Amino acid sequence: MYMLDASIKAQLKAYLEKIQFPIELVTSLDTSDRAREMLALAEDIAALSDKVSVRQDGDAPRKPSFAVGRPGETARISFAGIPMGHEFTSLILALLQVGGHPPKAEASTVEGIRAIPGRFRFETFISLSCHNCPDVVQALNLMAVLNPGISHQMIDGALFQDEVSARQIMGVPTIFLNGEHFGQGRMLLEEIVGQIDTGALQREADKLSAREPFDVLIVGGGPAGAAAAIYAVRKGIRTGLVGERFGGQVLDTLAIENFISVSQTDGPTLAAGLEKHVREYDVDVMDLQRAEALLPGTYGGLAEVRLASGAKLRSKAVIIATGARWREINVPGEKEYRGHGVAYCPHCDGPLFKGKRVAVIGGGNSGVEAAIDLAGVVAHVTLLEFDPTLRADAILQKKLFSLNNVKVITSALTTEVTGDGKKVSGLVYTDRASGEVQRIALEGVFVQIGLLPNSDWLKGTIALSRHGEIEVDARGETSLPGVFAAGDVTTVPYKQIVIAMGEGSKAALSAFDYLIRSSVA
Repeated sequence: MYMLDASIKAQLKAYLEKIQFPIELVTSLDTSDRAREMLALAEDIAALSDKVSVRQDGDAPRKPSFAVGRPGETARISFAGIPMGHEFTSLILALLQVGGHPPKAEASTVEGIRAIPGRFRFETFISLSCHNCPDVVQALNLMAVLNPGISHQMIDGALFQDEVSARQIMGVPTIFLNGEHFGQGRMLLEEIVGQIDTGALQREADKLSAREPFDVLIVGGGPAGAAAAIYAVRKGIRTGLVGERFGGQVLDTLAIENFISVSQTDGPTLAAGLEKHVREYDVDVMDLQRAEALLPGTYGGLAEVRLASGAKLRSKAVIIATGARWREINVPGEKEYRGHGVAYCPHCDGPLFKGKRVAVIGGGNSGVEAAIDLAGVVAHVTLLEFDPTLRADAILQKKLFSLNNVKVITSALTTEVTGDGKKVSGLVYTDRASGEVQRIALEGVFVQIGLLPNSDWLKGTIALSRHGEIEVDARGETSLPGVFAAGDVTTVPYKQIVIAMGEGSKAALSAFDYLIRSSVA
């Protein structure tokens, strides 16, 4: 029977004291053990606050599930599954927000959500081990709190496997709107609002374009960008940071054990710390924005960065810290079955392949760690490495070879991902030693072969290496005066978080020095 331990109860009780209005948890149960655990969780929560009550007369089609609402009103937030693990925060926020505690969102965003017309029934399939899913769940829950025309249900894919199979869901989070596929992967509040309220995108672009020119504009919100922003703003200069998602690639990293002075943490926790630190200063943070072009020295010596939204930002100096993304294998079937068996995040999507056969492509640390992680969930893992030997650390290899449901194939060139038109059914590779073509029947392929720099938008503008990295000198300077770069997008070797932070700090100091010398000239 599921019960909250004493320490969690104490913390939850303190949160529930912030509830302003009565709320009720309406359970829809079957006879399963999970249903009994869900009821026990609901009763635990109700026992911590006199403003929370439990009903057991729910008749929702998905069982077990429970709704969070106010008495006498139709609940607009519900959980099909027990929201623990990464989703426990989503549950706490739902309780607080339904109970009247004000949300932490921009006033303009809140008003925009309240004004959206229409009826929107969102469903989000998640896995409890997914560290990107809570962003989506919490955003949609907040929208449901603010707008009576919006409802949202979180669905634990591991608990509703039949529905996951029927809907061909092979990646999380996967969002459905009014029964139709809406989106997949991490999405933040403003991004979702922009998709259902198209006028919001233009309004935001106009607001950004109206910004006064910056002294330093940082493009990218990962470790390098965050460090650059802090070092720049502490010099007392007007600093802006624009990026697609704060934290960047770090958000897709779980175990971090080599960040000096912190013995162990995870990517989402570190990313949250980066953002909190940056926002403690007067940095103009512009999130969920993708850069599309750089026009150096176009307007009276100011550089202009053009965004995909249509916005235009101007600055005296620019620091590019756009990081990198997962490298693709670029074989037939990869793009066709992305999200339908082809995946890049074993922590997020692994639970959807419970009891199935999967392959991991890549024998470096990332690939071997993925295989080890998946081996505890799936029926069998086949790891394929292009080179004759694995490249992962010895301690990881030792662990890998101790697992009895993992097979390692070296000298393997993956040539195709096969499927039935809807989902992955297998993989084809060539044995580089013998030249023989081999086929493996499986249901999932996890690609773990390294990173590509996010520099496509700079081609023809700035000097890039043959690998697409921005060429920088020892000071972080690029081929363009007043334009600096840092982190995984550059030619600096060893793509590590701690190195990216150092490079970002150095680029900010170099940019400040450039501004001083420019003003003197």
